[in-house]
Amino acid sequence: MAERSKWLVDTDWLENHLDSPDVVILDGSWHMPQEERDPEAEFARTHIPGALFFDIDKIADLSTDLPHMLPSAEVFSAAVSNMGISDGQTIVVYDVIGLRSAPRLWWTFRVMGVQDVYILDGGLPKWKAEKRPVTDAIQPRSKGHFSARLDHSAVRSHEDMVKAIRDGGVEIVDARSTERWRGTAPEPRPHLPSGRMPGSKNLPFGDLIDEKGMLKDVDFIKQRFIDAGVGLEKPIITTCGSGATAAILTLALDTIGQQRLSLYDGSWTEWAARPESVIERD
Repeated sequence: MAERSKWLVDTDWLENHLDSPDVVILDGSWHMPQEERDPEAEFARTHIPGALFFDIDKIADLSTDLPHMLPSAEVFSAAVSNMGISDGQTIVVYDVIGLRSAPRLWWTFRVMGVQDVYILDGGLPKWKAEKRPVTDAIQPRSKGHFSARLDHSAVRSHEDMVKAIRDGGVEIVDARSTERWRGTAPEPRPHLPSGRMPGSKNLPFGDLIDEKGMLKDVDFIKQRFIDAGVGLEKPIITTCGSGATAAILTLALDTIGQQRLSLYDGSWTEWAARPESVIERD
């Protein structure tokens, strides 16, 4: 089997560590509004034993109308501590799709300074398919002590994107569907035009995930980025609709050894809503 990401842990490993006090399991499931799913209610019905639900829309910068933007290090530290998470623990994140929003939570903890944060390979679908234990019992943890250290270099703002487009020398890779990127299909969020940032490349996140909800292997991923016209020798900024699935591209790029990576947190929801933004379409 070809090499895959060092940030993935398999279901055997996690089942063997369910009772480890230094392993924290987080369900980071999130769905687009039009999917009309309540991830927290789904979590309450079925989750991996000992898991906690992490709401990326609540532990966020609530001063903006943009969805699930990174909070400050102080806000994040307080929220995570209250969940019962402490410095030095190993964090394993998953979602109910297989690989959709878990990479966003993985990226968030990485940006906040956590080294030992991993994604459950195949997520809850693989776990359940293997008939591993699930529960509806929620086990709160006693308060922890977590100190976030925000890596500002890993996060891009609208102003950063304007500068990056103007100056060149970086690759911007968009995880949305090709039709949305070309401007030929509507955005799922109302009142937002579709289209793309000038000079951006397109690699729909689903192209990097197999039918079981698992990240594809290194050779496939590298070739897919090359086929999309991405210059892998350059710094790369990932983007998507709202900053969630862009993290799948970030995970994939890390997997093939890219180190100069950042993510545009506001992504298309911010870019398309700003009247000064330049939008290209086919």
